[in-house]
Amino acid sequence: MASFHPLETQLAEAWPPDDFSDVTVLLAVSGGADSVAMLRALHALKTGGVGRLVVGHVNHGLRGNESDEDERFVVGLAKRHGLACEVSTAHVRELAAIEGDGLEAAARTLRYERLRIMAEHVGARYLVTAHTADDQAETVMHRIVRGTGIRGLAGIPRLRMLSAATTLIRPMLRFRRAELLSYLKDLGQPYRVDASNADPRFTRNRIRHELLPLLARQFNENVVDALLRLATLADEIHGVTDALIVDLLEQCVEGLDRVTGPVRICTNRLVGQPRYLVREVAIAVWRLREWPQQAMGFPEWDHLATMIDEAANRAADVPKACTFPGKVQAEIFDSVLVLRRLR
Repeated sequence: MASFHPLETQLAEAWPPDDFSDVTVLLAVSGGADSVAMLRALHALKTGGVGRLVVGHVNHGLRGNESDEDERFVVGLAKRHGLACEVSTAHVRELAAIEGDGLEAAARTLRYERLRIMAEHVGARYLVTAHTADDQAETVMHRIVRGTGIRGLAGIPRLRMLSAATTLIRPMLRFRRAELLSYLKDLGQPYRVDASNADPRFTRNRIRHELLPLLARQFNENVVDALLRLATLADEIHGVTDALIVDLLEQCVEGLDRVTGPVRICTNRLVGQPRYLVREVAIAVWRLREWPQQAMGFPEWDHLATMIDEAANRAADVPKACTFPGKVQAEIFDSVLVLRRLR
């Protein structure tokens, strides 16, 4: 009988091997500590079944030779463990310039798009990423600082559909980063260190290295646990409201079944709905159309809710058009709000 490291045993509880042993799984591996620990742990747990583990790596090309070294490291790691490896190079700076949505947002968009293509290519039932409990806490705090609604407080979801055939799963969300580093030390497993993760120009890095340690020292030493509880509570709330939002989308939104073209919101069908749900309908449209959300804060979402309300009431003095961040234009025609992405 196989003997497992304690962390591997805990991971097996979070995501039982029987759930993935007979299907293809794509592991998103950057070369950093978290994703390398995930690869080693899932590889150790994969002791049977007809499925296979495939490593996927996206080279963002943002750090020149260091990015290429990351790629070589991941390819070598996969080879040493007998795993196939898919590699894709993404032109992040070009997308950021086109979309105007920031370098981090562009990197995330391209990364998931390339991983989705890889998953389709290898026939993966699951795409697995190595987000940790620390990532979850940092995400929640980042959204609080930037300004967020209840949905944003839910943080990173454990599961979501990546495509019709592939589910994105994050089984490492229960682990702290320090636990993964200790695991790699026990294995004697090296990993890559991304120097940009310490760059204070990025807000997330300042939250990780400055804000959260300050809060832990001076206010609450268990601040990460408090943020994780907040995320859990917000997620539970959305388990209730999501069903309401889906119903409203079906009742009042047209055009979501198309990849391009306008989306029409029949505003009179939203009359009497809580303003929170009206904003969430607009957010759902953005999310389903994959329009940039980075620069969309509460004022922008609330302005959309105002346009919807005034269109439903056919207010004579309401502005008939507004262009939102990401070049999304909203126009009122009678009681219909038409949304389209400008190019």
